[in-house]
Amino acid sequence: LQSNSHCVGPGFAEENAEPEEKTIMKIAGNSYVVSPNLSDFHSCSPGWSSAFYGAECFDSEVRSYMKNLGKQKSSESQNIDAKKVELEQLLMMETKNYRKTIKFYQKLLQKERRSKGPETKSMLPKLRGQLQEMKSKVQFLELVKKYMQARQNFLSQIMYAEQWGVESCVLSTVVHNGRTHTLDVAPMDESSLLLYYSTEKHHCDPQNGIRVLQAGTPLGLMAYLYSRNAFLDGYVQQFLYTFRYFCTQEEFLQFLLDRISSTLSSASLDPSTSLTKICNRSFYILQAWIEDCYSVDFATNTDLLCTLKEFISSKVASLNGYGERLLSLLEDASAKKSGSAHQCCSRDKWEEEGEEDRKTLHSLCKKLSEDVSRKARFFFGLQKLSKGMGPIAQNQRERLYTIPSVLPKPCYNSFTEEFPVSFAKADEVGPYLLIECGAQQLCYQLTLLQQEVFHQCHPVHFLNSRALGVKDKSVAVQKAVSTETVSPKVCNLFLSKCIQDQYLLQLLRNADTISTWVAAEIVTCHTSKLQVSLLSKFLLIAKCCYEQRNFATAMQILAGLENLIVRQLPAWKILPAKVAEIMEELKAVEVFLKSDSLCLMEGERFKTLPTIPSAHVLAMHVQQLETGGFTMTNGAHKWTKLRNIAKVVSQVHAFQENPYTYTPDFKLQSYLRRRITHFKDADISALAADNSANFHQIPAEKHSRIIQDTLRRMKATFQ
Repeated sequence: LQSNSHCVGPGFAEENAEPEEKTIMKIAGNSYVVSPNLSDFHSCSPGWSSAFYGAECFDSEVRSYMKNLGKQKSSESQNIDAKKVELEQLLMMETKNYRKTIKFYQKLLQKERRSKGPETKSMLPKLRGQLQEMKSKVQFLELVKKYMQARQNFLSQIMYAEQWGVESCVLSTVVHNGRTHTLDVAPMDESSLLLYYSTEKHHCDPQNGIRVLQAGTPLGLMAYLYSRNAFLDGYVQQFLYTFRYFCTQEEFLQFLLDRISSTLSSASLDPSTSLTKICNRSFYILQAWIEDCYSVDFATNTDLLCTLKEFISSKVASLNGYGERLLSLLEDASAKKSGSAHQCCSRDKWEEEGEEDRKTLHSLCKKLSEDVSRKARFFFGLQKLSKGMGPIAQNQRERLYTIPSVLPKPCYNSFTEEFPVSFAKADEVGPYLLIECGAQQLCYQLTLLQQEVFHQCHPVHFLNSRALGVKDKSVAVQKAVSTETVSPKVCNLFLSKCIQDQYLLQLLRNADTISTWVAAEIVTCHTSKLQVSLLSKFLLIAKCCYEQRNFATAMQILAGLENLIVRQLPAWKILPAKVAEIMEELKAVEVFLKSDSLCLMEGERFKTLPTIPSAHVLAMHVQQLETGGFTMTNGAHKWTKLRNIAKVVSQVHAFQENPYTYTPDFKLQSYLRRRITHFKDADISALAADNSANFHQIPAEKHSRIIQDTLRRMKATFQ
């Protein structure tokens, strides 16, 4: 949304003047200006679009159309309701005409196929052009409607906080207010706190230049949260994503609490004073922080949460209506976090129970197998030795448990008929269910499984990933690296006392597990024909995934197929050419994802279609932006660098707003979970070594001739 110090956007100053005046009158008439009723509270989290677009949410053409919508005369200004009614009528009429034209075009197309008349052929191109124009107009009106709805929602959420912004000359007062506890301090030069650069043109004031924040000290950047239009221009949301690079959560919280403490007792004297604005803006910043970052800052730091609750209960709740609101907000956020954690625990418990079942079955099967083997060893040993196959039999006995030994959750299928199917159903069926199910069906269920993991992450999780051991390679997280320990040699870009949630490691390990499962399923197939079928199925699944914008699963399957052992399988040579081409498509998609950090945010598709990005690729893009210094020579932190990082990670919340709505198939999901868990952390090379289908077969005569030639060459070297 466009904004300057007095307007929300071009042409909207007249519309917003009256509601804002009413708000001021209402506030002025209240004995406690910072204590509105709980029903008057609104969510004030600016959201991802604020961090991504800043003041450029919609282009000038949409804003200009919205400005003139609802005006009968040039001097007449209509309110938002009149604009909404006219827009609904226009959109309904254009959509109706567009659908009629489509039906007419389809009938004309069928007629042209039957009669092939010259008149029909000449009409089709013209009608096709009209359809394109009508489609563009409908899409434009829908965008205007979305702009109007976004403007209404944005104003209702943000303008309550924005009315308490202060001018830049008062920011030094914000810095010193928490220390001096004095009334309005005389304005000071802010050059020691913040650095700006000037632009020649701005959408709200084309003639005059505007100052854009370039860098600032930690105190200066925190103080800039109180500046006018900090919410509207996206600064608040960008700050909430990136402040951990220059201050800890405790320092930021203490900064806000100090401003509240020093202004709370005097805030009701006059709504126009700096103290009142500082107090009210502090509450809105604190509310936005809780709403947007509770899971990454407060849920993982009990001391921080206790400090905030104690302050609200002891100093705010008895004097101010915000206390009750903030405590309620903390309870709601905690309940939401607990509900999410309960789902994760239930899923982990289900997997642990399944693992115990498999371990019990494994031990029982192994015991039975050893008993049978011990009883028959003497007879079969003599029989095979009598035929000259003793060494082969010995080798087979040693390799009897090779595959299960490299799997963390082994199961012997030869004995499972006597046990309940629920214990080892996935292991019993093997990869055959994967081949029987359609690629699209498997794509949908894998996407829903991936969505569960992705929707639990936060943009902040992708920051400072080098400190977690994430590197630029195909397997992002080494199996030897623990989730609890971080190597002291790596560069930690956050402050040393800043607590960092390590959910990104869990997200990347999940991706690594999927890749391992794909590779393991292929190398354990006992025939080349089965391997070809499974290779084809995984390639088709990956193609369907990236077409549905599930780039995470598509890249995970690609990583499994590019495993060194898998790439050397003979089955690739007999793979159908059309299916083999999908591999090149996947590599092209990978190059596309790595080419630009914002490639998935281009156009309008990400706003209407669900998307799951590749976590590792996104983390690498953020690492690239983190390369280089964060401070200038004078010690000020580069806000332009931090703003770019916030813009890239904001797409996580953008994609989470539009989830996939596929119908879940819980039986198929259960099968997939068990197969993925079954091959978790498996040694692909050990699995492949136990399967003859993974090796190029050489005829016996040719093999004997090769050995003789080798021996002949060796003999010649010694002569």
